[in-house]
Amino acid sequence: MVVLHYTAMQSAEAARARLCAPEVEVSAHYLIAEDGRTWQMVEEERRAWHAGAGAWGAVRDVNSHSIGIELANRGDHPFPEPQMRALEGLLAPMLARWSIPPERVVGHSDTAIARKIDPGPRFDWHRLARRGLSVWPAPASPGDFLRDCARFGYDSAQAGAEEVLCAFRLRFRPMARGALEDRDRALAADLAARWPAR
Repeated sequence: MVVLHYTAMQSAEAARARLCAPEVEVSAHYLIAEDGRTWQMVEEERRAWHAGAGAWGAVRDVNSHSIGIELANRGDHPFPEPQMRALEGLLAPMLARWSIPPERVVGHSDTAIARKIDPGPRFDWHRLARRGLSVWPAPASPGDFLRDCARFGYDSAQAGAEEVLCAFRLRFRPMARGALEDRDRALAADLAARWPAR
């Protein structure tokens, strides 16, 4: 799988320095700057320390089963066009090279419910899905929200209902607020039906 992050730092150079500092004990396979410059930090076949504790579907050690991509962004502004183009150019051959299906491109917030929020509400998941590099749901008949989220991949057994809803909305309905709605149930039902986690 591929896990997308944002750096939450002031610049790509500051993030690169941190990712290269042994005492920090954090790493990622790639770092993409706002202007599209891309650095490979770790070879794809090697394990990087980017995901921490978390899960997706049956995967309980995300670091050992994923390629981590850091996007230079503080989390409070949109991701620039050059950066998105660079990400798409990196993802397309990567998915082909490793036979990773689009539904296995996820955010850190998806795998670390209630612990992480990156790549955040300003990341354009819909754009990636239109290019076949991720997935986007269409409303289906509303079902059991938590069951459908678990079937799609969210670790709902380890998180409360509110935490799962927050993680789900962060990615698929970032402007939604309040209690669980039929729209949430309808989107989760489609995700579970079309892209059940392995």
